[in-house]
Amino acid sequence: MIELRLWRQFTALAEELHFGRAAARLHMTQPPLTQAIQGLERQLGVPLFVRTRRSVALTPAGLALLPAVRRLLAAAEALPQVAQAAAAGLAGQLRLAFVSSVAYGPLPEWLRSFREAHPDVVLQLREATLDVQLAAFDADEIDAGFLLHALGAVPPGFAAWPALTEPLVMALPASHPAAARPVLHLADVAAEPLVIFPRQIAPSLYDALLAAYRARGATPQIAQEAIQMQTIVNLVSAGMGLAWVPEAVTRLQRPGVVYRAVADAPLRCQTSLVWREQGPPVVQRFVAHVQGAPAGAATMARSAADPGT
Repeated sequence: MIELRLWRQFTALAEELHFGRAAARLHMTQPPLTQAIQGLERQLGVPLFVRTRRSVALTPAGLALLPAVRRLLAAAEALPQVAQAAAAGLAGQLRLAFVSSVAYGPLPEWLRSFREAHPDVVLQLREATLDVQLAAFDADEIDAGFLLHALGAVPPGFAAWPALTEPLVMALPASHPAAARPVLHLADVAAEPLVIFPRQIAPSLYDALLAAYRARGATPQIAQEAIQMQTIVNLVSAGMGLAWVPEAVTRLQRPGVVYRAVADAPLRCQTSLVWREQGPPVVQRFVAHVQGAPAGAATMARSAADPGT
């Protein structure tokens, strides 16, 4: 490894093309500079300067080397600022996971505005359900995540912020007789087959749904399970059953599917941003950013109650 000091001496001489002026610029005498340049040339195995009694000029090797050395020195000078920015959460990498439903809500705008405000932060995004995110936290593969769960059911051991609270609405085929009604009641659909997510990806929400049925003396008829909200809606379109989805998903307009509120089943879900307190500083920057965003901690308007959705 060649010390930065030698590269600075090379650059000064390459720019001054005079040993005396270069030495003065470096606040040293000429003989040590001459010895340093000779030592650098020996290390590289090539001459960098052509010297005569009256002039100093760069060799082709010296000319080729100069731009790269200037970049090296500039990068070295920037290192303290890079470290300070990372310590302040203004630079570095944020490994962020999210459930698919929040991607239909405020997440895209949060990501866009965060990138604009923090251009030196590299976002590494990963779509993942709750069970996958918990394993990723344990393996130190993510720094923060958006989780979907029942109200107040954040997994223990995390710092958390309730990013979004919204109702669950019913997705049903447009050809279904109940689709003609602007608002449904649970009795209208309690006996219908359901397309639902597996319990392990959102256990608290799964249990809340089943409890709502049982509280009204009904037993849900589970016809099909699917993980992604988009897949669930597509299966509804295919006539596989009805599905409960977060209201944000109503922005996914799939031909043959309509969304309706269920008046006597006021089921709600929550999307929380969770993180470990001992995580990198950039996590706190992201948390502060989304907390200050207009869509933060919002309860979404009940667009699904509109017969036109």
